[in-house]
Amino acid sequence: MAAKKKSAKLLHCPTCGMLVRFNDEDFPFCSDRCRKIDLGKWAMGVYKISSPILDPEVLEDLGALGGSHGGDYEN
Repeated sequence: MAAKKKSAKLLHCPTCGMLVRFNDEDFPFCSDRCRKIDLGKWAMGVYKISSPILDPEVLEDLGALGGSHGGDYEN
């Protein structure tokens, strides 16, 4: 049986759609510019993780952060 030739895995940059190789420096992005654009979208809240948090320890930590204000604000 002949050995199959391995081909370089190609994906599309999630920001601009340009082809990117797995071993490229900025993988999965085509450039540092596209990487920063993506980071900016995360920072602005364009992207969200929609699955619920099920880890009880994380939920407790989030509750402690949100509960520290107590909802009472005084000026």
